[in-house]
Amino acid sequence: MSRFSASRNIILTVFMISTFAIGMTEYVVTGLLTQFAEDLHVNVSTTGLLLSVYAISVAIFGPLLRIATIRLPSKPLLLGLMGLFIISNIIAATAPNFQVLVLSRLLSAVMHAPFFGLCMSIAFTLSTPEKGTRAIAAVQGGLTIAIMLGVPFGSYLGGIFDWRYVFWFVALLGFISLIGLILVVPNQKVGVTPNLRSELKIFKNRNVLLVLAIIVFGFSGVFTAYTFTEPMLTQIAGFNVTNITIGLFVFGVGAVIGTFASGKIPPHLLTERLMVVLIGLAAVLALFTFLIPFKFIAFIMCFLFGAGTFGTTPILNAKIILAGKEAPSLSGTIAASIFNLANSIGATLSTVFLNVGASFTLITLIASGMILFGLILTFVTHKVEDKSLFAPQNS
Repeated sequence: MSRFSASRNIILTVFMISTFAIGMTEYVVTGLLTQFAEDLHVNVSTTGLLLSVYAISVAIFGPLLRIATIRLPSKPLLLGLMGLFIISNIIAATAPNFQVLVLSRLLSAVMHAPFFGLCMSIAFTLSTPEKGTRAIAAVQGGLTIAIMLGVPFGSYLGGIFDWRYVFWFVALLGFISLIGLILVVPNQKVGVTPNLRSELKIFKNRNVLLVLAIIVFGFSGVFTAYTFTEPMLTQIAGFNVTNITIGLFVFGVGAVIGTFASGKIPPHLLTERLMVVLIGLAAVLALFTFLIPFKFIAFIMCFLFGAGTFGTTPILNAKIILAGKEAPSLSGTIAASIFNLANSIGATLSTVFLNVGASFTLITLIASGMILFGLILTFVTHKVEDKSLFAPQNS
């Protein structure tokens, strides 16, 4: 048993390094928007497309790629996806214009959801039942650690040197991850071939659809505000490169704490705890631009924003995977994809609002209202969902 545990821990560590790299490439652009605008001669509002294009591509192409590859063994597929990730970041690092940079984001996005879904599935399979949820949280933990360390480091690296160095750094991380995947991931053969028709029944599962609605119509408010965090800290809080780096780091600290704290919530309490977190997150977003002009309070708000945002994601991911028992191969990919659909909706909305002259304050108030709508949907879910799916004996 100890040998199994050690092997499992090593595999989870490699998965965390991999998801750290993917998380960094997804979110680091939020700390570089001003630099992209200046170097590639586009408006700051236009640079928001780097987030929305990534997110919508994950949401659309991720499930399609996973469906197309559902019969393939997991290890070769993981290696191929990581290879695509490395290539996409090299393209970003050498992009001659904004259009090519957007294309590189699309390529990175295609592999995101299938890779996360496979990692969560393998991690869950290698774990005992009581450790399955924590294994999923560990995979997600790589992404949140990227928020804590990768995003502020990338923002600082780009601010001191050049934003292209950031993507070279991520490509190097991808290469290290590729070597790790080759060395430690078990070369499992496909046992029972997944039944695609059966797995697609997840989209008829009322319990799953309710969670998807919370994410799309509520959680999307997070990215409505988060997309332009760096410009808000620059223009409203008056932060320089160093303070922005600290602010993003504090956001990431909150994200990591929120992720692992939520990962410990018992399945039968997930919906109730989700309501509590959403209330707090809505309040933080409503007050954000009013309080960040005060430097010390700005850092506190960044922390609370991170804790609230990533305190919700493990809860919602767990609810999808626990409720979607008919789709063991697709549920993880669907979870990653639907979050990025919400991210795309939020990033697109904030870009549109900014382009028509809305203030950052109005944008964050709208974001808060969207979170409150998600809270209403969570109340409805709590009343009508099948509680037996989340009972302790089924976790």
